[in-house]
Amino acid sequence: MTVTTRAIYFDMDGTIADLYGVEGWLNDLDNEIVRPYAEALPLIRMQTLARLLNSLQKKGYIIGIVSWLSKTGTPEYNEKVTAAKMDWLKKHLKSVQFDEINIVKYGTPKSAVIQAQGGILFDDEEKNRKEWATANDTNLAFNVDNIIEILKGLK
Repeated sequence: MTVTTRAIYFDMDGTIADLYGVEGWLNDLDNEIVRPYAEALPLIRMQTLARLLNSLQKKGYIIGIVSWLSKTGTPEYNEKVTAAKMDWLKKHLKSVQFDEINIVKYGTPKSAVIQAQGGILFDDEEKNRKEWATANDTNLAFNVDNIIEILKGLK
């Protein structure tokens, strides 16, 4: 696979963190409770992911996060969500030193907030993958089905 920019970005909720698997997640978000962000389980083997990301970073890849805040959050709630997401990353991917972490307002085009254009995005939402592919003039936006296999195929 040819990547114009050696960069890999991950969405969090529904991609690497099982936010939607936390019982009562939507009610909690509607009531500005951060519990689902803190309690979300990993969706893939984090040890394997961390090993691959660290290896790819040594080969020159930029590793980043680009994740949305809650759809209806107040500024205060958004600060708490950002902190919970940062804590989640430290807990589950503690050996990965991310080059950039972008936790942004819901609906923000993800391609608009990253530093390295033309890289790969892993995201569970099709509209985000389409926006990414269009903005970067590539087809390097993938769903969550084969993250590990795709990363193993990078050189």
